[in-house]
Amino acid sequence: MKFPFEATAVEIKANPDSFVDAVFSCLESEFLVMPKGEGFVEYPVFEQGYEALKRVTAGFSDLSPGPVLGLATKQPIVLIVLRAMLGFTPPEWAYIATQRGGLEVSQGAARAIDRKIRLAPLDSLRAKGVTLDRITALVTVACALLNEGAPETPTNSLHRLAKADSRAGIDSLRSAAELGAPYAMLLYERFLGRPFAGHRDSVSDLVGGNFEVAIEEVLSKAGISFRKTKRAQKLPTLDQTPDFVIPDEHAPQVVIEAKVSEDDGTARDKVTRILRLVTLSKTIQPGRAHGFEVVACLAGRGFGQRRADMRRLILETEGKVFTPQNLHQLIACTRLRAFVSTP
Repeated sequence: MKFPFEATAVEIKANPDSFVDAVFSCLESEFLVMPKGEGFVEYPVFEQGYEALKRVTAGFSDLSPGPVLGLATKQPIVLIVLRAMLGFTPPEWAYIATQRGGLEVSQGAARAIDRKIRLAPLDSLRAKGVTLDRITALVTVACALLNEGAPETPTNSLHRLAKADSRAGIDSLRSAAELGAPYAMLLYERFLGRPFAGHRDSVSDLVGGNFEVAIEEVLSKAGISFRKTKRAQKLPTLDQTPDFVIPDEHAPQVVIEAKVSEDDGTARDKVTRILRLVTLSKTIQPGRAHGFEVVACLAGRGFGQRRADMRRLILETEGKVFTPQNLHQLIACTRLRAFVSTP
């Protein structure tokens, strides 16, 4: 099977669908395995926090803020457990604490507190001043919400606290702790939220970063000069910033976009970004086929769902579409070979 980067422009135009099939055959999904990343909380640690919270609240029969706050400063993993009971993200928790408590808890502050705890979940918090005030506000509103449970809502609405362990307030918590939550209800709530949804979202950049690291290793091994850009970074010569610029942004000769997608909607948007770079390459240096060469490096099952988009991408980049399985051919089959400086 011949890949598009191994073919001429004439061959690609004559039979683009065969090259679409070649790229699709190499696209694999990584959604079943996720990196843990820095700050991953193992279950035994989470369970330790849960059991400590259960004890201090007498089996969740007395969810008063004072004892919970005292425990949380000694075993901060308790705050992670409390947030899981609410079913909130850190910014959501911060918003409602600000709304109901009167003290502003910014989203950034909530994320910082959450991250600090995840990095050292069993180390005592040495919080003071405004940080302690914010933690107090978070705990206070959490205890209030979990005591109250879900209010009545219209039949066409669903309240976030209408969960098996919080629907009826503290009675639901106590029942869940004593009897175990109904398995069907837990499965239903998991269906609404996707297993490991919060963790998957938190490591999405890390998944893409691993792919970029692999490309960086290929370039470095060949002694190729390159500029690896950062998120939201602006370059003076381009109105859209690619992931890699070779040799640099002042005289770009090759740009590389490294994209990972597990769904077709996101894949479509990322293909559009790459095609925008192709358009820029043709307008920056009029009279040449390309001002710079655009190379697409793609990973994930999302790109394997839309044949028309892949066909156009292959045609517009003149076949310069690579996957993790053929990164070893990245240099030999692109203009990158002109920048190799190692034997």
